[in-house]
Amino acid sequence: MASERYEKGMDVLKEFNLVDQHHPEGHMDIGAGFKDLAPDLEDFVVEFAFGDIYGREGIDPKQKVLVTMASLVAQGIPQIEMHVKTGIKVGLTPEEIVGAIIHILPYAGFPKVLNGLKAVQKVFNEQGITVKTK
Repeated sequence: MASERYEKGMDVLKEFNLVDQHHPEGHMDIGAGFKDLAPDLEDFVVEFAFGDIYGREGIDPKQKVLVTMASLVAQGIPQIEMHVKTGIKVGLTPEEIVGAIIHILPYAGFPKVLNGLKAVQKVFNEQGITVKTK
């Protein structure tokens, strides 16, 4: 039987996860790919990351995704594509996503921002999304 934390985490995860014909369980790899190596990883991700952290009050889902994307870009972490898709799902505009990443430039540097924008560009191209520029 699932714990209350797990149930809460799954409810929150559904707000952020994209389910489609290519990803029937959603676009986020929350540990299913590691069942043979670390069978409890999914529980950690669902309970802690989504139940405890994403489930906290204080900022809205858009802000949570923007903070996540900014953190990943600043660290040079490759999961940015997954979180760009999540940002689109929770209602971020393409301009907000690009603007947030450009805003990181003086703090994270050109290489990380360029890599982040490459990930954004890939997702936008896959989904036919364009950015309104001046």
